[in-house]
Amino acid sequence: METTAAFAGLSCTDCGAAFDARASTADAATHRCPDCGGILDPEYDYDAVDLAREDLQARPFDGLWRYEELLPLPREAAVTMNEGTTPLVECPALADELGVARLLIKDEGHNPTGSFKDRGATLAVSAAAEHGASDVALPTAGNAGQAAAAYAARAGLDAHVFVPSRASFVTKAMINVHGGEMTVVEGRFADAADAYADAAESNDWYSVGSFVTPYRHEGKKTMYYEIAEQLDWAAPDRIVYPTGGGVGLVGMYKAARELRRLGFVDELPGMYAAQSAGCAPIVEAVEGGRSRHDPWETPDTICGGIEIPDPGASPLIVDAIAESDGGAVATPDEAILDAAITVAQHAGIEMGATCAAAASGAWELAERGEFDAGDTVVLVNTAAGNKEDDVLRSHLMGRGV
Repeated sequence: METTAAFAGLSCTDCGAAFDARASTADAATHRCPDCGGILDPEYDYDAVDLAREDLQARPFDGLWRYEELLPLPREAAVTMNEGTTPLVECPALADELGVARLLIKDEGHNPTGSFKDRGATLAVSAAAEHGASDVALPTAGNAGQAAAAYAARAGLDAHVFVPSRASFVTKAMINVHGGEMTVVEGRFADAADAYADAAESNDWYSVGSFVTPYRHEGKKTMYYEIAEQLDWAAPDRIVYPTGGGVGLVGMYKAARELRRLGFVDELPGMYAAQSAGCAPIVEAVEGGRSRHDPWETPDTICGGIEIPDPGASPLIVDAIAESDGGAVATPDEAILDAAITVAQHAGIEMGATCAAAASGAWELAERGEFDAGDTVVLVNTAAGNKEDDVLRSHLMGRGV
């Protein structure tokens, strides 16, 4: 496996064991910890990172691989479609409504397949190709499957995608268009995950599932590199992120600590997890002062992308929230859909129905007095609104519009 100079290997977030990712495929740790089954996280020798602000300013703003010194793989090994470097859009009308100095939306709908899942897919599929895989596979609520199928197609790999029947028509259609082998499972994400696990036992597939491969969350961290750079190397006061499995939140918090360690920024942003009230295991854990969630017994939300009743990385999510002095908030589906409409009508940005949990969560946090008047707040719009346009239109029709 070809790696960058500073990449030191993988470490287990549970038992602390370290592994050499450069070893031959037969000996390398490629997914979960071989010792305890914990989540593996890429590690770096930060003293070996040869990168300064001036270096980045001299480079084109042409995709997340411009940060290759802080990624495991070099740009020349990347399976890429120039994903990343998405807009950070100033929204003064929304800032006034929330009573903060600045409100910006990181609009991930500008990625090649319309969501931030492309950031994880480029790194995970690149690692799969480096490890000699012929097939990649995962269970998904939808967007990650579309991204995996697209990047697998670009790499010449076969993709096997397990989605719940409630996944959007757009993502299911595009999985097929990209040539992915799709299995539609009746029910919800947990049912698709169970079906995937059964099939994976008898197939030699390379998993690109969340927190199964170490590289999905590593790709997502680049959202924060861009946010900091787009704010002229000043950390925002708060980042509100629509949270299911929490891959992006965990990745961004890691990136924030990296940039502070390297001297690029001085502060950490407060990280806030926004969930639907119909499936809020992270919020329940944070409000209960627990380090790990209890599985949500009966998930009930239209926001399928964040309907993850049993997020395996909850200790990492809760740690990120606590260590950054952030928080967690849950709002009803009605408020989430209303927020998507408000953002579209007041700022022109098309938020996905699921992603608008960040907006409705921000409104709720503002009402609680969580924000200060001088704050800079960033909402992460993780996918384009047209991914779930039928949901948003139905909501408008239900209001008689």
